[in-house]
Amino acid sequence: MKTIEQFNKYVMHSYGRYDLVLDNGGDVTSVDEEGKSYIDFGSGIGVNSLGYCNDEWVEAVCSQAKKLQHTSNYYYTKVQADFAKLLCETAGYTNLFFGNSGAEANECAIKIARKYSFDKYGKGRHNIITLKNSFHGRTIATLSATGQDVFHNYFFPFVEGFVNVEANSIADLHEKLDDTVCAVMFEYIQGEGGVNRLEQEFVDEIFKLCNEKDVVTIADEVQTGVGRTGKFLCGEHYGHKTDLTTLAKGLAGGIPIGACLSGEKCANVLVPGTHGSTFGGNPIACAGGLAVLNKLNTVGFLDDVSKKGEYFFEKLEAIPEVKSLSGLGLMIGIELKTKDAHDVAKKALENGLLVLTAKEKLRFLPPLTISYKEIDEGMKILTDLLK
Repeated sequence: MKTIEQFNKYVMHSYGRYDLVLDNGGDVTSVDEEGKSYIDFGSGIGVNSLGYCNDEWVEAVCSQAKKLQHTSNYYYTKVQADFAKLLCETAGYTNLFFGNSGAEANECAIKIARKYSFDKYGKGRHNIITLKNSFHGRTIATLSATGQDVFHNYFFPFVEGFVNVEANSIADLHEKLDDTVCAVMFEYIQGEGGVNRLEQEFVDEIFKLCNEKDVVTIADEVQTGVGRTGKFLCGEHYGHKTDLTTLAKGLAGGIPIGACLSGEKCANVLVPGTHGSTFGGNPIACAGGLAVLNKLNTVGFLDDVSKKGEYFFEKLEAIPEVKSLSGLGLMIGIELKTKDAHDVAKKALENGLLVLTAKEKLRFLPPLTISYKEIDEGMKILTDLLK
């Protein structure tokens, strides 16, 4: 408790934290400072994509740290060039901008979309449609873009120019996508909003209307990207590729990073002086990112993610307390019949299992490298709690 007391004395209380002090970890298991082990079905909210301290990842990061930890973006580094090339080729995009978080990646996408429209059409075409129940970050601009009233408090005035559309409502989309709109920004699966998937028909209509009106499409794949759903990008399941895609979380395996990927349409919108980041493209983060991509690009790796997701769903469907399941791959939302998800998450921690919540649901975002043995061990703890 000494660590927690010291922590709370000096760190602002902006999080509702559990009484757990983590000290070390390996693969899917973390260990607290008293030596108790926990199976982690949350992976740092989807960040530790290769689990804790993966050998290849550790070697890549430590090797880079011994060579060059940082340099200004006035200069070039080979590790950033190599990572950018592999990321663009893996995702199927033309070029990208590196930042440090999902919120920064989304800020970059917002700026690109508005500048694309300004360059081509002038002022007055700056509104961006986002979806109700969405979540895009905690900066003032990305909070403004977020379509949840619970976040729209305290920090007034919010940034203008964001219009919320009901998710999966084609009629609402048609009504609000007018000549003032420069972009539509959405998550294929709304993570913080409850792990809710968009319907194929609705996604198809977004692309149809945006193509007709020359409106930029932006996919926030901060949580769904980097193999989380069994494809490198969740958009692959829908058969679409947006003009801009944002990534973060699991991209560098645990080191802060964000990326805004652009197709040909918006590839040359940013010019010197229009955007920047002191730490963006940091050599150590890029080295971690290369290790992640090399693992994900291994033959059969993403197929295994899909199979593990299916295994999770089968195990969960057999639990009587589970009312419904949502998500895809290793991004899973669990609606319970009678129990409170937050209470279950707390009791799971006490029993050696770390899980997340999303609104009224339990949420799983385990490392992509999780084994079936580890799935079984964690599911036994959960099953016993839900009896």
